[in-house]
Amino acid sequence: MLVLSRQRDESIIIGDNIVITIVDIRGDKVRLGIQAPTEIPVHRQEVYDAIQRENAMKEAEAQRTPSQSPSKNASE
Repeated sequence: MLVLSRQRDESIIIGDNIVITIVDIRGDKVRLGIQAPTEIPVHRQEVYDAIQRENAMKEAEAQRTPSQSPSKNASE
């Protein structure tokens, strides 16, 4: 893990197209501004974890439920 010290209005650049800027510091809270291309998802850790749990549950459910094939009419 890279650990950096930054002051308000200073930024960190990741790659060529992600910019993280320190917007505000109040007590023990730091507000960050994040500029990233729309195709790169940016989530808080707890939101990301919830998305991963939901995706895992959906995948497990899909594996438990066999795919439904169209049934033939009994008169055929």
